[in-house]
Amino acid sequence: MSLRSELTVYCHKVYEKEYVSAYDGNLSARIDGRRILITPSGKCKGEIKEDDLLEIDYDGNLLAGNGKVSTEVKIHLLVYKLRNDIHSVIHCHPPFATAFATLGEGFNKPVLPESVLSLGKVPLCKYGTPSTDELPNSMLPYIDFSWAFLLENHGAVTIGKNIKGAYFRMEKLEHTAKTIFIARLLGREKTIPLQKLKELYSIAEKVYGIKIDNRNRMDY
Repeated sequence: MSLRSELTVYCHKVYEKEYVSAYDGNLSARIDGRRILITPSGKCKGEIKEDDLLEIDYDGNLLAGNGKVSTEVKIHLLVYKLRNDIHSVIHCHPPFATAFATLGEGFNKPVLPESVLSLGKVPLCKYGTPSTDELPNSMLPYIDFSWAFLLENHGAVTIGKNIKGAYFRMEKLEHTAKTIFIARLLGREKTIPLQKLKELYSIAEKVYGIKIDNRNRMDY
């Protein structure tokens, strides 16, 4: 599958999952050291076609395609410039995760083992006005080690070494938020005991093939 085809597939997935509505959100993938493939402004992700996708440079200038570059392109450019290991960025407004963002609450407690390993700490990034530098700058304190970000009163961003990885982190983030929401309706979520958490980290790379950055560990 071509990069353009794959990005189109995941545009449709985020719309079908209701992680975005109407014209919300934007998805991108790194083509090479000069070009980025990104969704245009003002297009429903459920209706995106391969030909709708734009090619831009690392300053956000349009190189190829017909459409307007999203004002939230600054989020994507920040990630690609500062994280050489990242090849895809997804920005959505998944309802449960976004609800926690509007509460002013990130996910920094170990609740679900899968989330601990695949997401790590999910920081709450201070509110920034869309289209301004405030928005990407709110991610700067966490950009070196985080894989998912909650944007206060706005939505969420997930990143990955490929499009599939970025998408599945968005799915895992929303699943985590929904599970914690339900747990709180029933009472309160319990966290994984510190000793068990240390055990999980000790086998993470050996068993799951996941290398944990110490800055992203929940026992620090």
